[in-house]
Amino acid sequence: MNTIRSNIARALIVSLFPVLAWAGPVDINRADAQTLATELEGVGLSKAEAIVAYRQEHGPFKSPEDLLEVKGVGPRILEQNRANIKLNSKR
Repeated sequence: MNTIRSNIARALIVSLFPVLAWAGPVDINRADAQTLATELEGVGLSKAEAIVAYRQEHGPFKSPEDLLEVKGVGPRILEQNRANIKLNSKR
């Protein structure tokens, strides 16, 4: 019985890999915190909330590098996500 469960679990995990590997692009000027946390690698909900709060206080991001102004977002997170970051300043 454990072998069957184990095989089913493996099959489920393997079938989800294509979904898990796909991310972004995400518009950092429009996305809510949950979307940012889901789509950006290394960004959990608290960092995502900080990104949204920064955006609300300072206006839309003009470049991906503006994310470096958000507490907790460093160069590594920016580089991990650069290809998945989209900017649209229209609200």
